[in-house]
Amino acid sequence: MAEDTPKNISEKDENEQEEVLGKAYDSRLMKRLIKYLKPYSKLVIIAVLLTIGVALLSTVRPYLTKMAIDNYIVNKDPVGLRNIMLILMGTLVFQGLVQYAMTYLTQWIGQKTIFDLRMELFGHIQKFSMNFFDKNPVGRLVTRLTNDIEVLNEMFSSGIVMVFADVFVIAGILFFMFTLSWQLTLIALSVVIPLVYATIFFRKKVRVAFRDVRYFLAKMNAFLQEHVTGILVVKIFDKEKSTLRNFKSINADHTKANKKSVLYYSVFFPVVELIGAISGGLIIWYGGNKALEGVLTVGILVSFIQYSEMFFRPIRDLSEKYNIMQTAMASSERIFKLMDRKPAISDAEKPLELQECLGNIEFKNVWFAYTKDNYVLKNISFNIQQGEKVAFVGATGAGKSSIMNLLCRFYDIQQGEILIDGLNIKDIRQNDLRRNIGLVVQDIFLFSDSISNNISLNNNEITRDKILDSAKIIGIDGFIERLPLGYEQNVKERGVTLSQGQRQLITFARALAYDPKILILDEATSSVDTLSEILIQKAIDKLMEGRTSIIIAHRLSTIQKCDKIIVMHKGEIRETGTHQELLEFGGIYSKLYQLQYKESLE
Repeated sequence: MAEDTPKNISEKDENEQEEVLGKAYDSRLMKRLIKYLKPYSKLVIIAVLLTIGVALLSTVRPYLTKMAIDNYIVNKDPVGLRNIMLILMGTLVFQGLVQYAMTYLTQWIGQKTIFDLRMELFGHIQKFSMNFFDKNPVGRLVTRLTNDIEVLNEMFSSGIVMVFADVFVIAGILFFMFTLSWQLTLIALSVVIPLVYATIFFRKKVRVAFRDVRYFLAKMNAFLQEHVTGILVVKIFDKEKSTLRNFKSINADHTKANKKSVLYYSVFFPVVELIGAISGGLIIWYGGNKALEGVLTVGILVSFIQYSEMFFRPIRDLSEKYNIMQTAMASSERIFKLMDRKPAISDAEKPLELQECLGNIEFKNVWFAYTKDNYVLKNISFNIQQGEKVAFVGATGAGKSSIMNLLCRFYDIQQGEILIDGLNIKDIRQNDLRRNIGLVVQDIFLFSDSISNNISLNNNEITRDKILDSAKIIGIDGFIERLPLGYEQNVKERGVTLSQGQRQLITFARALAYDPKILILDEATSSVDTLSEILIQKAIDKLMEGRTSIIIAHRLSTIQKCDKIIVMHKGEIRETGTHQELLEFGGIYSKLYQLQYKESLE
């Protein structure tokens, strides 16, 4: 399956279809799910055996009650009654111990399997290209990794194995009932047909309700993620009320779907109880008459009443297991649909190793479009030699950042070649390629972690000394050491405890710590004040020393010392030269410079 959305399905339609997919039972999906139980197959067998033990022990109790009444109470045998009661108590205690072991083991298996599944899914998602993340809301992906996998936990821990317990309980009950009285058994089972019809009706209704619940939950997660992340925009444009109204609508749809499922449950379980009560009434009526006639003993009648109550309990449980299975099938279909997506960008079958990267870059007749036939880069060709400092300038939408995206191979080109040290980047292992490229972008991202870990990104190859040296070279060691916890200070989510300039400088230290051969700075100074820009410019000069550097900038004052400036316009290269050459040429660059110079004078 391709990573991209099929042409005949819109993104919105695909998202909605993904939320409502799912069958009551799908053998293909179940085989794939069972695969995750294989590492724990021995424990699963033990769990099944324990469930069989619990089932057998629970069905023995009414039979012991029958023996107590018919053999000892009727015959006025206190010693025998005491002994049978001791056996009954022992059975209950032993059943409790076995049930404890079974419950603990099944829950343990469930937790281990969803841990493995969640790790596999998260690892797979990280392999997708940026094109995938452009099309899929973060909230929906979070739903896959959390809610959907948690549903599978219910199936693994209390679904598959516990079904055996319910089946064996029903089988055990029927065995003892037919052994005691086949006529009374048929009377008790006379209500099974209406019970089956009620269960089928309930199943169909709940299936639709659960699909709606999952769809609106994913929609709610996507909405929350987007609006909490963009809370600054919400506040600054006074959109709290309209945002709340939109959330209220989604929340109301989710609540409505949940209430519908609650309604079906509230009807179904009383119906099952009523059917069970009717069965008990028929047993008392028929069995009582037979007992009065002397055909049936009181002990058999009492045990039958107990068996009747026990019989409908696993039926209710199986209905619940069906619902768990239903939601698990829907969730697993969405999860496996995600897993079956092949990353649009993958390594070659026999990738080349980029052992000693020098930093020579060449674009040969490159054409690129984010969406089909809408080219943002058209026949781009240029050459950057090892150690050169080259800037790309142009109006917004000219294609500057696309150059960075393609060089890092976040996207693949439609035509042409991109070479590093003479090697096509499609032939180089992606990890090797990106290990040699340092990227600092305008949209700064710091993790909710210490400054130290934000510089090293928990890379064990980057030592403490290297972290300190990088911070010192960039010039941020002073402000870090003044913090209460120094390098171990937690910067909170997205680095909110730091200023824009401080966050930017930390990303420079991060790039320096990784010691890349190629450095890309994408609008690295566009969002900071003049003082911070001066500090950052000094840091940039230190960062670029001895590296092939690409600078994407709007502020032309920051690129005047570059070896070469490439001017882009509407996806094409229009001018190339040094700062002075381009000014003398009097083209696009000269006009951009004059506009900025005029603004600075004003």
